[in-house]
Amino acid sequence: MAIETPRTRGPGPEACKSSFFYKFAVCVLTGSANYQEVINNYNLFFRFIDLHLPSGFTEIDQTSSVLQSIEDMTVANNQFFFIADLIQLKILYSSRRSYELLGVEPKKLDPSTFFTSTHPDDLTRHNIARTKLFNHAQQLFIDNKGIAIITTNFRFRNSANGYTNTLVQCYLFFSEIPYKTVFLLQVCTDISWFRKIQHGYHYYFGNDLSLFRYPDEKILMKGNIFTKSQFSILQLLAEGLNSEQIADKLFLSIHTVNTHRRNILRKTEKSTTNELILDLKARGML
Repeated sequence: MAIETPRTRGPGPEACKSSFFYKFAVCVLTGSANYQEVINNYNLFFRFIDLHLPSGFTEIDQTSSVLQSIEDMTVANNQFFFIADLIQLKILYSSRRSYELLGVEPKKLDPSTFFTSTHPDDLTRHNIARTKLFNHAQQLFIDNKGIAIITTNFRFRNSANGYTNTLVQCYLFFSEIPYKTVFLLQVCTDISWFRKIQHGYHYYFGNDLSLFRYPDEKILMKGNIFTKSQFSILQLLAEGLNSEQIADKLFLSIHTVNTHRRNILRKTEKSTTNELILDLKARGML
């Protein structure tokens, strides 16, 4: 099964390998002349899939140049990845840095780890996202085809017993090789450096492979991300106040409140404020 490889650009991580030989190796492996592009667009992950799909990801050579390059890349990007069979609910392989980000050694990683490591305030939303992930995997299995990208962020307990804001990028793909199933390649990235999410969370569900790359601001601002003013208005709307009452309470003009409301609906791609509030309440945000 040939896996489509996205070709995109974007700002890279703050820290990356400076060795000429490392850069040369990953560029050769991915067929790219641009090292920065390699660490941004995850070409190495697709190369990994092409190499190990025939064995069902059960015969992975830990010393292979592709895997070593991925391990180096994930260290540079402060992330780890794993491959799972979503129909059998089994993790087949996990990279080394699961301990740094989740406090769990790769061989001990299982599907329940992420749920038990989630910050209590994110549990409701995590449960909804997890249900959506498995439901869509079942649909791909029934359809006998397809891919999907699901990305969002949660706070996970780390090895220092604190919590790390982590971007979870899920690439689901149906395969009949070596048997019929839906595989998941999940990349978890520490995004503590991104301070613009004050209220809300990143979320994307679709099949745009260009968004499956190292996260930048464009990616992370997708979804239900609200400014302080927007979130204050949402809270008051949830309490039953109208625009005029909100304007009086927040010392704003009605025009400003209504502009915020229009921007909120456009950003969240919802038709009505009531629809959005119900959704946010279901996700534990209001």
